[in-house]
Amino acid sequence: MSEMAGERSSMGMGLRSDERVLMLGATGFVGRRLLTELHGKGVKIRLLVRDPLRLREVSGESDTEVVTGDLLTNEGLEKALQGVRVAYYLVHSMGGRSIFQNIAYAEKDKTAAYNFVMSADASGLERVIYLGALGERGDELSEHLKSRAEIADILSSGRTAATILRAAIIIGAGGASFEMLRYLVERLPVMVCPKWIDTRIQPIALKDVLQYLVGCLFNPDTAGMSYDIGGPEILTYCEMMQQYAEARGLPRRLILRVPVLTPLLSSYWVDLVTPVPSGIAHPLIEGLKNEVVCRENRIEQLIPIQKTPFKEGIRIALSEEKKGPGVIGS
Repeated sequence: MSEMAGERSSMGMGLRSDERVLMLGATGFVGRRLLTELHGKGVKIRLLVRDPLRLREVSGESDTEVVTGDLLTNEGLEKALQGVRVAYYLVHSMGGRSIFQNIAYAEKDKTAAYNFVMSADASGLERVIYLGALGERGDELSEHLKSRAEIADILSSGRTAATILRAAIIIGAGGASFEMLRYLVERLPVMVCPKWIDTRIQPIALKDVLQYLVGCLFNPDTAGMSYDIGGPEILTYCEMMQQYAEARGLPRRLILRVPVLTPLLSSYWVDLVTPVPSGIAHPLIEGLKNEVVCRENRIEQLIPIQKTPFKEGIRIALSEEKKGPGVIGS
């Protein structure tokens, strides 16, 4: 038995040396980073992708298996699931270039999740790990957060044991939430903001999210459970912007609050100031009306990690940026 196989067995997972883990969503913000992390652990990966050409910059390992397919049509799913016991489901649409595409994207997400569950049940898949979003349903969730919760419900409805990780804003280079925060603070020393500026949020660094996702693979006790994951601080969006400025050595931003500034108008404003299109900015901003903080910390008993402070997460993200304001080198 190899050293890596022995490590897996001792952690309770017992992956065979030739066994593969399926990943859906490998070309996304979190997926491509997770792919690198798993390769570093010696985990063999199989990917289901619509366009294999997009994998050139993210696959990283020559022995990664690639199956061409589409969750919306079920194409390739049976082949991708063959012989697999564990899968990562990292598929979720933020929206299109236009706000008016968001409803259609949400419906596509549900169709994809239902197709996956049916195929997973037929294949005998044992576990699926999903990265969802924080937000309590009794708080009149935004459509974006509601969609994330619906996908979690769908993935939990089959025979496959689903592990649901619920996170708020993820701080990492290339993530839509981080890019929106980054460009707003870098470009606007004075901002006019609505009341969502004071909503409490528990942001989490991308490196911590990856540790939890990898940890769930190696800890079968997480199967069939839902966990809140967050960083060590609870901040308002206003405090996040000021701490970003401090991390960058910028003067504190002057933030003026106004009683009325709808998510729709805010998203068009973000579209003008940042590279985040209104179709993506709108669900993010609409979600800021909901407080997103961890209500429990049970995962810390199963996967103990050293949580990354918010400012350190900002510095790490900026060090990974290749272009745009605030780049501090690689």
